[in-house]
Amino acid sequence: MEEHLPKLITDLGLILCVGAVTTLIFKRINQPLVLGYIIAGFLVGPHFEYIPSVAEEHNVEIWAKIGVIFLLFSLGLEFSFKKLLNVGGSASITAIVEIICIVTVGYFVGRFMNWSTMDSIFLGGLLASSSTTIIIRAFDELGLKRKKFANVVFGILIVEDIVVILLMVMLSTMAVSQHFNGAEMINSFVKLGFFLAVWFIGGIFIIPTFLRSIKNYLDDETLLIISIGLCLGMVYIADSAGFSIELGAFVMGSILAETVYAEKIEHNFQSVKNLFATIFFISIGMMIDPVSMYEHKWAILIVTLLTIFGKLIFTTLGAIISGQPLKQSVQVGMSMAQIGEFAFIVAGLGLSLGVTSDFLFPVAVGVSAITTFTTPYLIKSSDKVYTLLEKVLPQKFIQGVENYSSDTQHIQNENKWNKIIKQTVSTIFINGIIIIAITLIIKSYVLFLLTDWFTYFGASLVSLTLTFVLCIPFIWAIIGNRPKREIIG
Repeated sequence: MEEHLPKLITDLGLILCVGAVTTLIFKRINQPLVLGYIIAGFLVGPHFEYIPSVAEEHNVEIWAKIGVIFLLFSLGLEFSFKKLLNVGGSASITAIVEIICIVTVGYFVGRFMNWSTMDSIFLGGLLASSSTTIIIRAFDELGLKRKKFANVVFGILIVEDIVVILLMVMLSTMAVSQHFNGAEMINSFVKLGFFLAVWFIGGIFIIPTFLRSIKNYLDDETLLIISIGLCLGMVYIADSAGFSIELGAFVMGSILAETVYAEKIEHNFQSVKNLFATIFFISIGMMIDPVSMYEHKWAILIVTLLTIFGKLIFTTLGAIISGQPLKQSVQVGMSMAQIGEFAFIVAGLGLSLGVTSDFLFPVAVGVSAITTFTTPYLIKSSDKVYTLLEKVLPQKFIQGVENYSSDTQHIQNENKWNKIIKQTVSTIFINGIIIIAITLIIKSYVLFLLTDWFTYFGASLVSLTLTFVLCIPFIWAIIGNRPKREIIG
């Protein structure tokens, strides 16, 4: 009996072979590999007829979903709360101003083009983040990674990643209800906040302790298997709790980023991530329809101009508001004028939920391709643009910005009370979350069990007493909180 090779294997062989060829070509012409993978996907997709196409797209979609999970897990490994705390106010304020402005304007531009409400909302969402990959590559090529403004840009990218994760939760909630429901949205964010807090606190205590207890057995192979298992486990928990799989992967990556094994896990995981991320980007390319892109060429042009000028202006404005000098603000703004990998994930989320039109994906790909090529030129020309602004803008305005920047930097340097406040808020937040978790667990499970032995009043009294006893250490931690001596000075 003749045994045929499963289609899954032939499809995987096809996409990786074509992906390998485009990788070599794009490395040779010094262009981002992400674009090469997308082109490879187009070549093996249903809209290109001159070479064999993928036989079973559903299988590739499953591999691509694993790719998204591992991409977000890898991103989480590069993120830690320490890194977020080191971002500082300047990058945080800049990112928040830029995101609010570009998401709002993106929505209204979508409505201007007669797009549906959900298409317009998702357009705003996919514009929210810039491309870490493209920016780092451009900084490497131009020798700018150690410049002061580059540190601010990296801080903004960290904040953007966090905000986009939250945006995806919000978009999923809106997609399910098909309209903006304020109470439902607040409920989702409260639920999200509690979910994240419980798991991060659990991660601080449980996972590091677990890894320390088995440290004698942790060679590279075992550590890789355990980290992938933890990642997929958190994905399952997040999905069961009603959140996106991307959020679960990112959360577990962030938890492991706080352990002493973070760098080793990231190094071991690199090859696995590269394989599945390649399949993910190739699957995006398979969705490109040249006819659809040509049909929506004006939309691609409008969104490209919005991306370049909108993100440039709003990021520069945010940097000025955060107290950065005008020159540094311009440099930061001109570094952020593109959309990144998250744009594909957001656009894919809309498609998978069935709430956005098919054209949103090719628009995102077209805008990403154009802005990828313009980014290095914008960064290189930032000094010239600043020189031009110096000539064009009124001297009083420039002097006012510089004075404001100087005053803001002076205030930021006087950070003793900031440290005291940060320590106090952190103590109250962590212990408060633990108290809420204990209370909810006893109310949801223990009270129900106690009603078998006591009356409802008796069960309630025992539950209340048990809750109080268990919460005493955490209440005392809040009441007895004192600033550290080194902070007081």
